[in-house]
Amino acid sequence: MPLQMTLGAITLDCPEPLSLAEFYEKATGLEPHPKSNADFAGLNRADGLFIGFQRVDHYRAPTWPDQTVPQQLHICFNVETEDDLDETEAQLLEWGAGKPNHQPHDEAKARVLTDPAGHPFCLIKR
Repeated sequence: MPLQMTLGAITLDCPEPLSLAEFYEKATGLEPHPKSNADFAGLNRADGLFIGFQRVDHYRAPTWPDQTVPQQLHICFNVETEDDLDETEAQLLEWGAGKPNHQPHDEAKARVLTDPAGHPFCLIKR
């Protein structure tokens, strides 16, 4: 019988927790955790999910798709339509996301971007 577990938190290493939290706050609409600070910042979702961002000295960003520095974590976000995919990508790029040249999926269905700290994530049309 499988364990009955629910995901409570995801924490990303990064050089600047408050900046990365601000990027994901804009991207997701999640609420900033009231005790966020320069060493550890967080975002809360109403159902209790927490996304944390912790300062790591000498942080090295992932080098995706090359694995010289492994990607460490990969998050996927859903959007409803191809227009939403285009609009969401454009907004995230404006806020500091990057777009690797290597795109392993049909771009009409999914896009790989990187957050300002270099973590890869996908936008996927549902």
